[in-house]
Amino acid sequence: MKGGALILNRNGGAGVFAMLSISIGISAILSPAAAQRLVRMPGAGGDAPETPASAPQHLSSDGFSATVAHVIDGDTFVMNGVGPRIRVWGLDAPERGAPGGAEATAAMTRIALGRRLKCRRRDIDRYGRIVAQCFTETGEDITAMMIQRGVAREYVRFTGGYYRAQGVD
Repeated sequence: MKGGALILNRNGGAGVFAMLSISIGISAILSPAAAQRLVRMPGAGGDAPETPASAPQHLSSDGFSATVAHVIDGDTFVMNGVGPRIRVWGLDAPERGAPGGAEATAAMTRIALGRRLKCRRRDIDRYGRIVAQCFTETGEDITAMMIQRGVAREYVRFTGGYYRAQGVD
C-alpha cells in the first residue's frame, strides 16, 4: 500500500476507535484520544475546527493565502504550498468537457492563475478538496466574479442563496 489512510468514526464517544494504516502495511487501533492527536475531530474535545490530516498546518478557521499555481477547471485550482486542491465555495461551473466548460476554465485562469488569493475554508468535500471562499488581494470574491461574467452560477444548494441575496447575478 502506498501512502496512508486514516479512518475515523466521527461520532466520538466511549469505545470509539480509529484505524491507522501506514505505508509499510501495518495497521494500528487507536483510542479516541490518540486519534485526536493525529486529526482534530468535531465533538471529540477541544474547540479547534476540524483539520484533515492532509491539510497544511497553515490552514485555520481564520483562513489562508497562497498563489494559484494551476487551474483545474472553472471551480477548482491548486495553490502553492496548499496540499489538497481548492474547490471554490458557492460556485457551480461546467466541467471541462461539457458545454461552457472551456469558457469557465479560461475565466478562472484569467481571474486566479499566478495571483495570491485570500481564502477562508468552509468545508472539506467528499473528494478531500478544501472548499473555500476566496478573494483577490483587492477583496473581490472570485465566486461573484465568475457569476457576473456569466460563465458559472451560484451553487445555491451549498450557499443558501448567499450571492443572490447580495445582488450577484
